[in-house]
Amino acid sequence: MKTRTLKKDKVNIITLGCSKNMVDSEVLSGQLIANDINVVHESEKRDHNIVVVNTCGFIDKAKEESINTILEQVDLKQRGKLDKVFVTGCLSERYRGDLEKEIEGVDAWFGTMELPLILKRFDADYKAELVGERLLSTPSHYAYLKISEGCNRTCSFCAIPLMRGQHVSKPIEALVAEAEKLVKSGVKEIMLIAQELTYYGLDLYKQRRLPELLHALADVKGLEWIRLHYAYPTKFPMEILEVMKQRDNICNYLDMPLQHIADPMLKAMKRQITRKEILDLVTSIREQVPGIALRTTLIAGFPGETLEDVEDVKRFLEEVRFDRVGVFTYSHEEGTSAYDLVDDIPAEEKERRAQDIMETQQEISLEKNQEMVGKVFKVIIDKKEAGRYLGRTEFDSVEVDNEVIINTDRKLKPGDFVQVKITRAFDYDLEGELV
Repeated sequence: MKTRTLKKDKVNIITLGCSKNMVDSEVLSGQLIANDINVVHESEKRDHNIVVVNTCGFIDKAKEESINTILEQVDLKQRGKLDKVFVTGCLSERYRGDLEKEIEGVDAWFGTMELPLILKRFDADYKAELVGERLLSTPSHYAYLKISEGCNRTCSFCAIPLMRGQHVSKPIEALVAEAEKLVKSGVKEIMLIAQELTYYGLDLYKQRRLPELLHALADVKGLEWIRLHYAYPTKFPMEILEVMKQRDNICNYLDMPLQHIADPMLKAMKRQITRKEILDLVTSIREQVPGIALRTTLIAGFPGETLEDVEDVKRFLEEVRFDRVGVFTYSHEEGTSAYDLVDDIPAEEKERRAQDIMETQQEISLEKNQEMVGKVFKVIIDKKEAGRYLGRTEFDSVEVDNEVIINTDRKLKPGDFVQVKITRAFDYDLEGELV
């Protein structure tokens, strides 16, 4: 692409939203680099002349952040600081027509599955042989591995199928090849992600094949940790747990978003599961994999939610004692079946309910962390900050879970595995010393 600067183009990619978006940005980066185009991720140096904003359109806060970021980049362009601004991702996929009318100055808008069209804007070719080649935006010792795209579920609150389409699994062979490339580049831990992890394989192989995929990935030499994110609870494939027990490099960790506990809300959300079935599932998982860390996410303020429903959630958390919990407030999304319901809970009340639930979990988290004091755990080092090292146990994923604070004079580097004895516990973090 020729620009008025006559300098070689340098592209800055800004990624908003989830880890699945991050992988898309990394793949775009790999393609641009293969076409001899300079790329950086979220650079603050301002030495680039083109920006690609990879947007999120999942909930109101994410949309607002995406729009503000687009406007900031357009302003830089209008002030002569940039030559081009491109927008891609979920927000662009969903609202492209409206955004084109309302925001001037964007050079082109792209959907979630239009990578070849983006590359054309750079006079670049899509290189099929680069499947699995990415410029990581994460630290070099961990990466996300997206095993499928889209979702076939019909949860009433969720707009993901509108933005990402139907479920499409990647072949096992392709995922293993991608994992091998990641390990060769220095990756020690991969987080498996998808809109719906447990559905994997149904489209390609006419049966759920996540257990087979896990075995194949566990065979990749040098891959120390494999972590599972976003497992749907309905018709949960229990064979996954057998693999987890058999393979040492699959973390005893499962991220399983439940969204709610109260039966009226589960029905309204079209979750295809009941409170009792959730309790039975959690009990079975813990029986099969003793010591497993269970993470879940919940929604507060869904239309029609009562204070008794909120109390039910809190009682369930106290009974089940999840290791990790995140709470989001309900976002009224047009195009979803819940949009036909009256969004009858004020935003302030949604926030209050979310905070109320998190305060219950905060006490549980502190108690669980206190139980770890005096015990020794394998910890991966993520970074050094303020003179101390920060790492994680196998029971904690990146950014969303606990960190282990380590004070030591030993020289450690990101990706190192060390044995740490826990000496102090906080609400959401641990402190320890090297063994």
